[in-house]
Amino acid sequence: MRLFKVRFMKKIGLIGGTSPEATCYYYKKYLEISREKFEPYIFPELIIYSINFKEFIHNPRGWEGRKEILINAAKALERAGAEIISLSANTPHIVFPDVQEAVNVPMVSIIDALIEEMNRKGVKRVLLLGTKTTMRAEFYKNALREAGFDVLTPSENEMDELHRIITEELMFENFKSREWVLDLINRYAGSAGIEGVILGCTELPLIIKQGDVSIEVFDTVEIHMRKLIEVASE
Repeated sequence: MRLFKVRFMKKIGLIGGTSPEATCYYYKKYLEISREKFEPYIFPELIIYSINFKEFIHNPRGWEGRKEILINAAKALERAGAEIISLSANTPHIVFPDVQEAVNVPMVSIIDALIEEMNRKGVKRVLLLGTKTTMRAEFYKNALREAGFDVLTPSENEMDELHRIITEELMFENFKSREWVLDLINRYAGSAGIEGVILGCTELPLIIKQGDVSIEVFDTVEIHMRKLIEVASE
């Protein structure tokens, strides 16, 4: 791949901390993709606002309170000079339109970036994995279905167990249930005819990589960061 010079790049603002483990993985991908695309030592400027995850996840006002936290973080990034802003998790995209409306700089949606990549890969029938909110709520599935994709989710019991693995294990660097997740994907690949799996929680790429299963793996962190760096380079 040809490396190229970039004279000017927009400053990226990342709302992190949802969870901190996933934010670290975002930064790792930021480094890898920048080294792949640019000359040595060239990196887009990146500002991270890492929220207090306990205040976010256990907010007594539910999504109204969480939305307020994200809006305050986005405004802080805007004041700090961010020229594009993103959320570093899939589930908070449930309030993405409200956060975007609250700031004057563009935001890059993880779902839009995913749809673009899925179209590029030519995959239509997919299994969506993530937190219970991401798998059960309509905001994510509707966006994919409106874009022409056939979206499956696991059974209720499987969703409960996957959510537990994410929130009680992966967020604390405990990867003991990796084989359970691999088995889940393989079973749906064999029985439901899916062509790809969406790692729709930014902790899932910590344990599942392309090549671990027989179908296409959509790492939403890598896809999102690749799109952010692309937009920053325009």
